[in-house]
Amino acid sequence: MKATELRTKTPDELKTELLALKKEAFNLRFQQASGQLENTARVTKVRRDIARIQTVLNEKSASA
Repeated sequence: MKATELRTKTPDELKTELLALKKEAFNLRFQQASGQLENTARVTKVRRDIARIQTVLNEKSASA
């Protein structure tokens, strides 16, 4: 997910997406701990997407 795509969304949409990504990260951590995780790169991608969304949310709140 690109930051330019995120900037076009509303804060409510971003918060919803952030919540979904946090749940996915939680599930990925459990899969990794139990040895069932197949796509290890997904953990990094989810963490970076979470950081991007948080950054855009902070930018929006600072400009408001």
